[in-house]
Amino acid sequence: MLAYLAQLTLNGLLTGAILALTGVGASLVFGIQRIPNFAHGEYLTFAAYVALVLNAGLGQSIAVAAAGAMAATALLAVVVHWVVLRPLRNRGLVALSLITTGLALMLRNVIFLGAGPRIRQYGIDQSFVFDLGLVRVSPGQAVALAISAVVAPAVALFLARTRTGKAMRAVADNRDLAAISGIDVGRIGTYVWLLAGALAGLGGVMFGVVQGTFDPNLGFQVLFLIFTTVVLGGIGSAYGALVAGLVLGLAMDLSTWSGFAGGLDARFKPLLAFAALILLLLYRPQGLFGKARVL
Repeated sequence: MLAYLAQLTLNGLLTGAILALTGVGASLVFGIQRIPNFAHGEYLTFAAYVALVLNAGLGQSIAVAAAGAMAATALLAVVVHWVVLRPLRNRGLVALSLITTGLALMLRNVIFLGAGPRIRQYGIDQSFVFDLGLVRVSPGQAVALAISAVVAPAVALFLARTRTGKAMRAVADNRDLAAISGIDVGRIGTYVWLLAGALAGLGGVMFGVVQGTFDPNLGFQVLFLIFTTVVLGGIGSAYGALVAGLVLGLAMDLSTWSGFAGGLDARFKPLLAFAALILLLLYRPQGLFGKARVL
């Protein structure tokens, strides 16, 4: 029983770390650009397939493949920003929601056409398992743990200590005041798309290695959880997204533990996130760490 609880905790931390990293980018994009990017999930899918080409196709290590996927996805995010979203930024929240939804459908279908619907996997032997006593860790989970242990603190330090990170948080908190203070809001907007794209790229690869297999629906399947993380942490709150992602990941996996009134069927884990989102919107719509604002 204790070993099973420890395993669920590890799985929840892994899922939560990925949701936290991808949620930071989506939260900052909404906070700074006022754009609900419903194509964010497809950025994860795009990255997973870029890494697949580099890893399984060109024989590169998963680390090199992940770095390449992050760079390619960051570039994709900036190009979409400059070519499509920036010219349409003043069209209103509803229009931008429809535009990004259309972008998501386009990207998903392009990936389906190019890669096909087949289930894919990276060149990692998932049959081998590290037995650490209370928990068992697959090679994919080990890679994701190592990446999370390095990247999550690095992102937090970047936002807290660097001039660009502080500027991002300032613009997300109060765009007009940040502009009056001398911050180049347009330049910070480009930087936040780079950061959001890179983190989405990393998240796509991490989901691929943790799950073991993936297909073109990868990003669509986790998009709701990413936006739940954004709302739970507070729209525009980078630190809120980091904490909310970890909390959400842990809550979903631990809810299946039999010690909690028999446990929730694993198929219904997303229902827990949905219930949390409804309750939050009813009683604290600004999120746990966000501030009330008029959009």
